[in-house]
Amino acid sequence: MSRPDRLFDRALLARRRNRALSGGRRGADFLMKIAVEDTLDRLSAIKRTFDVAIDLGGHGGLLAASLRTTPAVGSVVRADSLVADPSAGGPDLVVDEEALPFADGSADLVISLLQAQAVNDLPGLFVQVNRVLRPDGLFLAVMAGGDTLHELKGALTAAEAELIGGASPRCHPSLDLQDTAALLQRAGMAIPVADVDRYTVRYSVLGDLVADLRAMGATNVLAGRDRRPLPRSVLARAEEIYRDLHADPDGRLRATFDLIALSGWRPHESQQKPLKPGSAKTRLADALGATEQPAGEKAPGRDPSKT
Repeated sequence: MSRPDRLFDRALLARRRNRALSGGRRGADFLMKIAVEDTLDRLSAIKRTFDVAIDLGGHGGLLAASLRTTPAVGSVVRADSLVADPSAGGPDLVVDEEALPFADGSADLVISLLQAQAVNDLPGLFVQVNRVLRPDGLFLAVMAGGDTLHELKGALTAAEAELIGGASPRCHPSLDLQDTAALLQRAGMAIPVADVDRYTVRYSVLGDLVADLRAMGATNVLAGRDRRPLPRSVLARAEEIYRDLHADPDGRLRATFDLIALSGWRPHESQQKPLKPGSAKTRLADALGATEQPAGEKAPGRDPSKT
């Protein structure tokens, strides 16, 4: 039984991810491929080496395999909550992302792809990652947030309200871009950066979108979810609403995925720090090539009385 103060049922999440890996729906890992490619691009722009890297929760093994062929990365530890992984031989270490077992300062790089959005204590996870990193170590993450699947959420809510008279929690709440960046800073990380990329995927029918979400292990694992199956009448009505609001002229349905990319560093004395107020050595007027006017003095210009 899930604890009442927990938003996500983590045991159910692990089971569904295991089931997803054994299902093998072709092409359903497109979001993970996008996240891996984006992360490797960001990593390639950083001119330094990382002796020890942790792939935190990268089910499927795609990130770990890519890191092991990256010259700037030394040893890679693939840590996952999944016990079995037929597609990639299993993780190096079975962990719970909410209670990291790594020693303080044991890694130079920690990467989490498409996992953190289903962690109950996201601020706590960031604090733990900061602890695990060595000084000047790097944390990279990609997570679903923003307006991800807003079309599906709206259609399901409207259909349930219309046919049943109320709506139960069917879709996960979305993370906000600014909030996630602020959480990195609160966790003690330096130079926090967050940005978002939007991807629109089109489907012939709503069932294909649902099948992809199942194949990703990304279906509803809310602890407070309604355990009863959604009636077929509600699903049919949801597709009608979805089609009315979010279909292209060719009849295909649009689905939005917003991927938030985060980066933060374990503080180190070598990192750039903001200047203290009043410490600037160049006047703004000099930098702009302008004439500085004392406070209260009228700047030279046209006299309106002579026009």
